[in-house]
Amino acid sequence: MIKNLVIVESPAKAKTIGKFLGKDYEVKSSYGHVRDLPEKDFGINVENNYEPEYVISPDKKQIISELKKIAKKAETVWLASDEDREGEAISWHLAVALELTKEQTKRIVFHEITKTAIEEAINHPRNIDMHLVDAQQARRVLDRMVGFELSPILWKKIKPALSAGRVQSVAVRLIVEREKEIKLFQSTSYFKITALFIFNDSVIKTEIPEKFSTKEEAIAFLEKCKGAAFSVGNVEVKPAKKSPSPPFTTSTLQQEASRKLGFSVTRTMVVAQQLYESGLITYMRTDSVNLSNLALDAAKEEITKLYGKEYVKTRQYTTKSKGAQEAHEAIRPSYISNQNIDGNDAQKRLYDLIWKRTIASQMKDAEIEKTVVTIDISTTQEKFVAKGEVIRFEGFLKVYSESSDDDEDENESLLPPLKKGDKLGFDEAVAIEKFTKQPARYTEASLVKKLEELGIGRPSTYAPTISTIQKRGYVLNESRDGFQRNYFSITLKNKVIAEEVKTENTGYEKSKLFPTDTGTVVNDFLNEHFNNILDYNFTANVEKEFDEIAQGERVWNEMIKNFYVPFHKQIDTTNQNSQKTSGERLLGKDPKTGKNVYARIGRFGSMIQIGEKTDEEKPKFASLVKGQSIETITMEEAMILFTLPRSVGEFEDAELIASLGRFGPYIKHKSDFYSLKKTDDPYTITKDRAIELIIEKRNNIANSLLKEFPDDADMKILQGKWGPYIKYKKKNFRMPKTTDIEKITLEECIKLTEEVKEKPKAKAKSKK
Repeated sequence: MIKNLVIVESPAKAKTIGKFLGKDYEVKSSYGHVRDLPEKDFGINVENNYEPEYVISPDKKQIISELKKIAKKAETVWLASDEDREGEAISWHLAVALELTKEQTKRIVFHEITKTAIEEAINHPRNIDMHLVDAQQARRVLDRMVGFELSPILWKKIKPALSAGRVQSVAVRLIVEREKEIKLFQSTSYFKITALFIFNDSVIKTEIPEKFSTKEEAIAFLEKCKGAAFSVGNVEVKPAKKSPSPPFTTSTLQQEASRKLGFSVTRTMVVAQQLYESGLITYMRTDSVNLSNLALDAAKEEITKLYGKEYVKTRQYTTKSKGAQEAHEAIRPSYISNQNIDGNDAQKRLYDLIWKRTIASQMKDAEIEKTVVTIDISTTQEKFVAKGEVIRFEGFLKVYSESSDDDEDENESLLPPLKKGDKLGFDEAVAIEKFTKQPARYTEASLVKKLEELGIGRPSTYAPTISTIQKRGYVLNESRDGFQRNYFSITLKNKVIAEEVKTENTGYEKSKLFPTDTGTVVNDFLNEHFNNILDYNFTANVEKEFDEIAQGERVWNEMIKNFYVPFHKQIDTTNQNSQKTSGERLLGKDPKTGKNVYARIGRFGSMIQIGEKTDEEKPKFASLVKGQSIETITMEEAMILFTLPRSVGEFEDAELIASLGRFGPYIKHKSDFYSLKKTDDPYTITKDRAIELIIEKRNNIANSLLKEFPDDADMKILQGKWGPYIKYKKKNFRMPKTTDIEKITLEECIKLTEEVKEKPKAKAKSKK
């Protein structure tokens, strides 16, 4: 007889918890959710009060069978899944699937995996909270309804294999609308004037706060400065304070890890989950900025020890988010005294960020002295302004400073001691032409921030939503090259005004979210026919209703009924009355045939079509290449797409063919294929460049071959990036690092490949 069986979601969590519980406890993992709606069927019994028809996931049947056997022998089964709605639902599904009795079952929660927290949870068990379970069920059912009923309309009206989702479609809408704003934006130029002055061997940087609309206005101002006298008009010294940011929530951690560490939202959550399950940080899905009294005391002690008591200022932050969920604390280190941890590089960096943010939140404000100096010009009313900033007391800045998506250089520097009336020596003034900036495209982090501001989604949904819209091909996360732009620079020095045209690189985008043509067409269709579903207020209100269900203020299937009845009618109406769409755009007429040329979405993505489907002769098609869009492609660019495949010349008595394939542009020579580099264009590549690529690949292959076997031509040992490996019948196999390449036999190589085949595949972790 087993006294206690503890069930958690993941093996890592099980391992950590197992360290803190004695021999009377056996800790097992369910590997996430064990039951869900069926993958291919609707799975909701509309006639029976919208009852979900859950099934045990195929990959969980064996786990359930094993857990059932152990549970039958156990006196008490402790369900210890995470403390949010998703975790509560996992516990409920386990209780049902394992056929546990209420008397036998105890539910425990903890927001950190420490001995104290687990002992506290064991001493205060509770029943499964069905309000939380119902809130999760409502989300799952509503999302299934939206996806299951909207997606087939997209297949029918746009193209196969598309999908829609309540939150994902709203996220795509944000990105598409931002892109449309950018396309409509017209940049205008203006001039910003800065000047350098000399005072007692110190150089003072200044600027005119106002913008000058034209070059003529800027030159006219510089003319006034030619014979002017300059003196200090006013010196204003103001004390100021900077306060630390609150400890991390899920959203702010994702944003800051993106800005400071370059992590994607998904990577941040994966690494944070590893830290949590190893007992190093508190629960990573939270809206709360609250810290426990224990954490406040530990932070105070650590700050005093490291920096001195004069740096301590205990603060308790309050959560502003209206829909803050059940989690009780912000994300913080489980043991604040541990400044460093063991782990991989990503774990160490993310932990360091969390530790610093937690510590900084409990430190005194930074004390700053801001100085603003206005400089009078004898010939005009305009004034130059110099700004200086001196940190009088570092406070929390000794540990941590928050980043921003739009950090601007405020042109602040240290200033010499100045007083009203001081005469200043003029060095030079420069008028630089600048351009108004288009709205910024979203990064993953700024999209999370926007979703949170609109009340769309919850901590557990940000990462999967952003991952889904990229996997679906609606959004690309990529960097794009900028372009060169000319601008005027006008300098006044030694009473001479000199004008110069300079060049700058602008428009470079790093890791930004761009809508694809498919994403834009799907968004426009949904906006036209289901604008209520894509409405930001609707999506936010649904989240509030989930919160009300979680608090026992609303019945979940009544909420579902209120949504589904009108939604289902809307589906039927759209099916009957809407037209098929492809985002089609007429570009012009083909010069050779006189047929219409269209840019549109096709079965396999964005393409150009010459001719009509009704023509006797079938239309011609060509796929768009990376960076092209059906909204912006020109007729000239479209016609170039029909020049592939093209002959580049001959090499070794065989033709060189440039073309585009599933994996990108390539050169075909005889029966071999050679991928083009990013800088190569299949439409313009020359014979010499094609030969260069062929020879380069041949050399790489020759240099990578370490050993061949006369008795089996398929068996080769190659040098890879991570060391030698076996290539056999188009498959790669690892080799032990200690292998002697010169002495290894064919039989030993075959044995190594067979060992890999026989080795069972590791079970994949199921997503919650």
